[in-house]
Amino acid sequence: MALLDPEPGKLRPRQTQGPAIDRVPDERASGTPDALREDLVRLLSSRKVLHTLSDLVKYASDASPYRFVPQVVVIAENVEDVAAVLRYAHEQRREIVFRAAGTSLNGQAQGKDILVDVRRHWTGVEVLDDGNEARIRPGTTVGRANITLSRYGRLMGPDPASSSACTVGGVVANNASGMTAGVTRNSYRLLSSLTLVLPSGTIVDTAAPDADARLREAEPELCAGLLTLKSEIEGDTELVARIRAKYALKNTNGYRLDAFLDNSTPVEILRGLMVGSQGTLGFIAETVFKTVSLDRLTHTALLFFPDLTAAAAAVPLFNDAGARAVEVMDGNTLRACASVDGVPADWAEIPRDTAALLVEFRAPDEAAHQAHRQAAAAVLAKLALVAPVASVTNRFVEDPATIRTYWHAREAFMTAVGKARPAGSTLITEDFAVPPARLAEACEALAELQRLHGFDAAVAGHAAHGNLHFLLAFDAARPKEVERYADFMDEFCTMVVRRFDGSLKAEHATGRNMTPFLEAEWGARATELMWRVKQTLDPAGVLAPGVVLNRDPEAHLQGLKTIPTIEAVADPCIECGFCEPVCPSRDLTTTPRQRIVLRREMMRQPGGSAAMGSLLKSYGYDAVDTCAGDSTCKTACPVGIDTGAMMKAFRHQRHSEREERNAARAAERFSLVESSVRTALGFADHVGDRVLGSVTSAVRKVVSADLVPEWISAIPSPARSRLPGTDRRTAVAVYYVACVNRIFAGPDGVDGPSLPEAIVEVSRRAGRPVWIPSDMAGSCCATIWHSKGYDDGNTVMANRIVERAWEWTDGGRLPLIVDASSCTLGIGQEVTPYLTAENLRKHRALTVVDSVVWAATELLPHLEVTDPIDSAVLHPTCSMRHLKDVDQLQAVAEFIARDVQVPVYAECCGFAGDRGLLHKELTEAATAHEAAEVTSGAFDAYLSANRTCEIGMQHTTDRPYQSVLLALERATRPTS
Repeated sequence: MALLDPEPGKLRPRQTQGPAIDRVPDERASGTPDALREDLVRLLSSRKVLHTLSDLVKYASDASPYRFVPQVVVIAENVEDVAAVLRYAHEQRREIVFRAAGTSLNGQAQGKDILVDVRRHWTGVEVLDDGNEARIRPGTTVGRANITLSRYGRLMGPDPASSSACTVGGVVANNASGMTAGVTRNSYRLLSSLTLVLPSGTIVDTAAPDADARLREAEPELCAGLLTLKSEIEGDTELVARIRAKYALKNTNGYRLDAFLDNSTPVEILRGLMVGSQGTLGFIAETVFKTVSLDRLTHTALLFFPDLTAAAAAVPLFNDAGARAVEVMDGNTLRACASVDGVPADWAEIPRDTAALLVEFRAPDEAAHQAHRQAAAAVLAKLALVAPVASVTNRFVEDPATIRTYWHAREAFMTAVGKARPAGSTLITEDFAVPPARLAEACEALAELQRLHGFDAAVAGHAAHGNLHFLLAFDAARPKEVERYADFMDEFCTMVVRRFDGSLKAEHATGRNMTPFLEAEWGARATELMWRVKQTLDPAGVLAPGVVLNRDPEAHLQGLKTIPTIEAVADPCIECGFCEPVCPSRDLTTTPRQRIVLRREMMRQPGGSAAMGSLLKSYGYDAVDTCAGDSTCKTACPVGIDTGAMMKAFRHQRHSEREERNAARAAERFSLVESSVRTALGFADHVGDRVLGSVTSAVRKVVSADLVPEWISAIPSPARSRLPGTDRRTAVAVYYVACVNRIFAGPDGVDGPSLPEAIVEVSRRAGRPVWIPSDMAGSCCATIWHSKGYDDGNTVMANRIVERAWEWTDGGRLPLIVDASSCTLGIGQEVTPYLTAENLRKHRALTVVDSVVWAATELLPHLEVTDPIDSAVLHPTCSMRHLKDVDQLQAVAEFIARDVQVPVYAECCGFAGDRGLLHKELTEAATAHEAAEVTSGAFDAYLSANRTCEIGMQHTTDRPYQSVLLALERATRPTS
């Protein structure tokens, strides 16, 4: 350890609830067994093998109620890696489970032996045929694929509620469909071809002209087995009729037996079988999808009914009218969604009996759009609606913001209800389908069954397709609670199958919690054929045993995870994984979900266990140090869990009283710190990067890597010490120059004024002059201290900036314009918990405006572009997402540039003030995909709105990122 490295023990929970029944035993404290780790390192290389206890535990949980700790985690980079691991598993008689996003709700992404991560290195979209098809790698989220396709007016057909997080490979493997896919726009119908790796290690590209010949040569027994199964199925007319009837509904329970009816060759059958196979028949390495029209014109309503029965009765009317989506939410769901950002708070008062339908029509052109309006109005006139709270309007709207709120509430169903579950309870998510005409009857039957077993469940679903989802919460640590759940499941499955002849899994796939009931739905003959499918493709049983087929009648009760209570800020987490795609450290160390999963495992442990010691040893760097603290996870989490805040609290927890005092002294003397840093930067201009890198690296090793910054070549020269002169008498706003812009100059090689000079000039040019106070030195937004968890220093600086801003703005009479988005967020929002009562009163009177918003709303109407930029690429910062002013950034960029691109993978850069200097590997990992997009093209300008983020992006792209306002000033200069 370096001299000032934090002690791991300081993160030890003050009081655990362990030992829990499902805790990791001490004999696993050292992680992966040596022999297994050494074998895989020899086979793949050390960077692809994760083996510490922390590595294993963070992959042990997914969005399901199950938890299995693997023996080892492999980070596969290509199909050769996957094939090698499969061959190794065959030779050593081991088991493999593939995991991508971990958003599966039934334990498909968990295993007890070798777990293969197929998310990290498996992203990318290649648009084909002008967007009518797309080649998509399996680790790409549906949301990212749709961003790319939307530029061509196209989308993927499947649209699950988790599309921002779930991956295309997982969607295909589970045949997940979503709000509008039904049985016609799902993966089974729209998948043109795929590349797969069979359990034997054989690689098959189903689109290859000679694919069948190659497969016959490599796998003759497999080909013969598939054709034999096809012949048997086709020869059984009763079974054929049963299969066709089962897939008239949404159905993902078991293997797709209709693949044998819809296809003629072994390769074609394989393509069909892989859809919904849940990682048990092979690995999907690449997909080619037919896409669907985006249909941009929408007509949407959230309609409230007195009860679920009345809502269900209205569904056929909207289906007949041509609605694209008809979603149902019961009263419990609506009440829980009151905690979702943007949803009216009075939803919390909606009666439990109330239900709502979210109805949406989508059209490609104005004629169809007008027809939809008329059809919707005709149905609306027939309905008896209720308005249980003031925010309910019961009308169709076309405002994008309102429509986004409606869909955000619907998509947050699982997480919002999960947040409201009793503390310590495990959440079960089930979905089933019945004939749409019997939806109302099914709602009544489900409600009665829930009451009988004492569950206050929530219900939502794709009503247009007879598909309902419901959530149950129980304490998996209590045997009586598990027994209650088991009794419910027995009766539920009997009800769905015998009363409705429905699908026990409509779109979430069989998973671990429905395997015992597969035969009840399909019958002995069809189920036995499914076992033969598994035997034909995976005779050694290597892939995901027990996930689809299991002869143990209590398989669904094994591996249920307990949910120990942790810190209040993160305790509501249901481990859904929505946070992971936006986390800067997702490909470096841990994600927000994994930080929480690891903390829960600590709580399961007795205080002095070896497993606890192993977890604490890793947690400091893996979770706390490499968290950007940007709270982007909060924006992605449907219920706003801020794991970044928890990590900042842990940083504070690790500080000694002396460290807190020193941080406070630095805040008190910040003007000296500010001038000292500028002097050091000036000195650095005369010393080579190699020398500075060596010096800082040596000091970091002696002192602490989390205290001493590392030198990177993108660090700019010092800013000019003198700020531009301004006149307070004519100013319409106060301009606060953030400390980062008082310390750092713009990018090297970009000539022109400084950022303060540019903002003063362009504001004057627009007739909206600003004033820069003369006593700005020594002030700061307090984010430097806030992000490091230095509460005393944060308090000093937070109160100072508010007191000064109060004076500068004449008690809030003038707006305060801030020229760094993170500082706008800091002054506008993050300082408030640290203010005195008097300063909190002053803060409420302030109007804090980001400079980009100032430009978009106050300057652009009065400016003329004289020298437009041909092309520009934008990096929206995480603080801009918090402030919700990304649209204004784009508006300014589009005002001055003919072509503006936002990378598909534009997310937080991970620089996070100085975190990118303390751990440059964080920024490099966070921006890897974005940097690849940026450097693959050539742009005339590289624009953002936060100096440290610009430094981070320049570090990873070697492109001169600068403020969009510098570009605005240059593009609007008057012609001489």
